[in-house]
Amino acid sequence: MKTHLENLNWRYATKRFDENKKISAEDLSALKEAVRLSASSYGLQPYQVLVIEDEKTKEKLRAAAFNQPQLTEASQVFVFASYTEVKEEYIQDYMKNVAETRGMDLSELDQFAEMIKGASMSLPKDQQAVWTAKQTYIALGFLLNAAATLKIDTCPMEGFNAEEFDEILGLKEKGLTTAVIATAGYRSEEDITQNYKKVRKSNEDLFINI
Repeated sequence: MKTHLENLNWRYATKRFDENKKISAEDLSALKEAVRLSASSYGLQPYQVLVIEDEKTKEKLRAAAFNQPQLTEASQVFVFASYTEVKEEYIQDYMKNVAETRGMDLSELDQFAEMIKGASMSLPKDQQAVWTAKQTYIALGFLLNAAATLKIDTCPMEGFNAEEFDEILGLKEKGLTTAVIATAGYRSEEDITQNYKKVRKSNEDLFINI
């Protein structure tokens, strides 16, 4: 745990990346696996994650993110795209995955499926979109933690035009929309923010013990 906390103290929201340093295939695979293993409500994972390496695409995304340099300097851009609504087919696909993974008969999961449908599909469409977007932030946290463990720099970002991202990446026709993004790579020596002291609330101000 001591090492983990040291890693969390080491990480910061990197503003400038060294564009000549790339994440290895092995480390990138580990980051993806950490995101795949993320917690989510019911385990449904109502989102997909795009990993952008193509330089031309990154240039377009940078323009849609107020020209922030992280988009093109970073080794990869992780785009967490959530479902715009919860459809029955998503839940059914998940039930099939559960049944196959756990060696169960699909009919044994009928009650579980109906519970998820009742809790999510009964929500108004706008609230469904809010709920699915919230799940992406959990996955984002898993990415940030895994990256810190591997000493890979990241910058979680909300400063972008979601509609433009969706258009560039062709997300609308897939029933997806960009919820949050993160750039990943290695900090540039020119990034002065790496020398800033981390500012957080004290334990007394943050935690309420009951």
